[in-house]
Amino acid sequence: MSTLLEQAGEPAPDVPRTPISVTLRFFAAARAAVGRDEQRVDVPTGERPTIGRLLTEVRPVEGMSAADFRDVMLRCSFLVDGITTRDREQLVDDGAVIDVMPPFAGG
Repeated sequence: MSTLLEQAGEPAPDVPRTPISVTLRFFAAARAAVGRDEQRVDVPTGERPTIGRLLTEVRPVEGMSAADFRDVMLRCSFLVDGITTRDREQLVDDGAVIDVMPPFAGG
């Protein structure tokens, strides 16, 4: 459902007017599932820069299982510039660093 601002050609207040770029850092099982330590992700202008949206841009390196990556991501929590969240709808700012943290020690 669009807002009155969007209907008038203005983006909603939580949609940036410029693209944003964020660094995702992967730890433990998340690193093993994606096959890299970190990835820079861009969200185009006009799209809500949520954690969930950023995760849609991550692809495991060749030879890694996409299903394993997906399963690990479902269990992860996140540190957004050092603040813990599990909310994939949380908006992030340009330049943010998001640590992707799977449960440790079975937790």
